[in-house]
Amino acid sequence: MLSVKNELLLALAACLENISVGSGAKAAFESPKVAAHGDLATTAAMQLAKPLKRNPRQLAQELCAALLADAAYVRWVDAVEIAGPGFINIRLKPEAKQEIVREVLGQGLKFGEQTSNGQRLLVEFVSANPTGPLHVGHGRQAALGDAICNLFQTQGWDVYREFYYNDAGVQIATLATSTQLRAQGFKPGDTCWPTDPDNPASKAFYNGEYIADIAADFLAGKTVESDDRSYTASGDVNDLDGMRQFAVAYLRHEQDLDLKAFAVKFDNYYLESSLYTSGRVAATVQRLQEAGKTYEKDGALWLKSTDYGDDKDRVMRKQDGTFTYFVPDVAYHIAKWERGFTKVVNIQGTDHHGTIARVRAGLQAANVGIPQGYPDYVLHTMVRVVKGGEEVKISKRAGSYVTLRDLIEWTSKDAVRFFLLSRKPDTEYTFDVDLAVAKNNDNPVYYVQYAHARICSVLAAWGGDRTMLGAVDLSNLTSQQAQALMLLLAKYPEMLSAAAMGFAPHDVTFYLRELAACYHSYYDAERILVDDEVVKLARLALVAATAQVLHNGLTVLGVSAPQKM
Repeated sequence: MLSVKNELLLALAACLENISVGSGAKAAFESPKVAAHGDLATTAAMQLAKPLKRNPRQLAQELCAALLADAAYVRWVDAVEIAGPGFINIRLKPEAKQEIVREVLGQGLKFGEQTSNGQRLLVEFVSANPTGPLHVGHGRQAALGDAICNLFQTQGWDVYREFYYNDAGVQIATLATSTQLRAQGFKPGDTCWPTDPDNPASKAFYNGEYIADIAADFLAGKTVESDDRSYTASGDVNDLDGMRQFAVAYLRHEQDLDLKAFAVKFDNYYLESSLYTSGRVAATVQRLQEAGKTYEKDGALWLKSTDYGDDKDRVMRKQDGTFTYFVPDVAYHIAKWERGFTKVVNIQGTDHHGTIARVRAGLQAANVGIPQGYPDYVLHTMVRVVKGGEEVKISKRAGSYVTLRDLIEWTSKDAVRFFLLSRKPDTEYTFDVDLAVAKNNDNPVYYVQYAHARICSVLAAWGGDRTMLGAVDLSNLTSQQAQALMLLLAKYPEMLSAAAMGFAPHDVTFYLRELAACYHSYYDAERILVDDEVVKLARLALVAATAQVLHNGLTVLGVSAPQKM
């Protein structure tokens, strides 16, 4: 049907061009808001009427006559109808819709994908500092980032996954001190444990039991390895710097285990500290100063970020000589640009909203050729976890929050991914553990996976050669339910494209739930393994195509498509 739609679109463009030179560019189809009105619709006549100073309905009548005389419309279209002030609704013949079955079966895993466009995309996500286990908010970010990467890959982009974190600074120093106190035999609540609310350093001390585990392994002289570093402990309780390096490697290893359980992999780990040691931060500050975009005030260095739409100028270097957070971010994004990534997406929590304007202002002020609006941001809210009807806030492992690993162990990787992707990123979300393990239609991931498994069961019961289904006679697929299913299959490629451009993997979850519901309705309406061989093969081809699209969509989300449940 995609090839059919392209034929019809080309014919529409040609007819518009005949009416008015240059108007062929207005050729476009949309789905009618009411399914009963038709299968395709176009507003081209109404768009063209005003510049041509013509009555839109009369123009629509002229366009309809031209379309009905076109060979493609004669072959594939049942009716072309005018509605309202000039809407044109198009009803397709059953054989036009049936073509989608051949297209899906012919393309298989590649259905919905575009050829390479030669463009590179860097997606930075998770980016958790190694100070503790990954929490459910990191899980939402991991699911979002990985699914967005998969979406862009289906659209022909060369996608690069990056994890950015700090292995130095105040938080890491506090991590080292917390570990040292544990190694010395102290614990939270002891008189020596920092608790002074007026001391900023004490607020960040880490109280989870994982700190005791790090201390014990350090004293035992163990070696820890993560995807980007390895370190062997000295065992010396006074070796604070060694304890810092060991704790960072230990927690990076723990994060790797979390990510492995979630089936997320990264191409590169980028250290914030490297921006300082490589001189990138200093070079960025110098570039901004030489551009005349900074000034001194109250002993601090300020960026003229209001020149670029920010609501106020921002401090770059504080009175104590340290840089504010957005300065290394600017240096980091200049590095991304210089590495050839003309499109960059950052997946971050909504608490990072305030940094967007200042980072973009810094990049424009640096005057290195970076376009406005670079980088793109996808901001997500945190996640509430409910279990047994009550909110869960504390994990023994972390001490103060529910970890991603907890959620996976309570449910499954598939459930966590699908659930965390089932809402817009900036929408508050409550993860219901009991629903995630339920084996009923109220559980959305179970509902979609069951549809796939149900089809696989039918195909297994048939036992024939599935490769021959792409060539069978499909003319018997004429029922209302069959045509509705075929129309929905045809929407998959456009849905993927829109979901990628809108950074909206939740659109994929909505589509898959709709497709599963459409299949279940078809299954209830028409028995598939009937005695009539021609009818049976046609129906098998349709459900096999449906299983393929369910599989492809679940793969984009990083969710499995089981054959049995």
